[in-house]
Amino acid sequence: MKITTCLLRLLRVAVLALGASAASAEEVLLTLTGAVRDGQVTIARADLDAMEWREIATSTTVTDGQPLFRGVLMRDILAHAGAEGETVTAQALNDYVIDIPVRDFHDFDVIAALYMDGAALTPRDKGPVWIVYPRDDHGVLADIRYDMRWVWQLSALHVQ
Repeated sequence: MKITTCLLRLLRVAVLALGASAASAEEVLLTLTGAVRDGQVTIARADLDAMEWREIATSTTVTDGQPLFRGVLMRDILAHAGAEGETVTAQALNDYVIDIPVRDFHDFDVIAALYMDGAALTPRDKGPVWIVYPRDDHGVLADIRYDMRWVWQLSALHVQ
């Protein structure tokens, strides 16, 4: 009985510690570098909450049906950071890196999604931030060139 009680206490401490580290990890969701205000801008959840949110229902190459994504327009994030450039190098938590023309964010309502079907995205399910294109709204977006730009677990943007 004492061992069970001791294990439960240790488990509670571990859960509290994990919760504390998850909360601090959520403070900064994105870091923008390069041709941005002061050379570096961090985006926290509060910054995104202050922006206009959008929803996109669209198919993807990695999900079933047409999930409903909710987030902030990528062009609004770039404007918030004072970005001036033609290309964004997007980097994910898993070190995936790809160059995306900034023009994409003006030609299409591309969002930085934080929710899919009402559930917050986590690193286990492509979050906390996933670049989502309105694939079903524009035939041209059903192309592998665009599919590769759907960066999940987005952590950083370098503007050039």
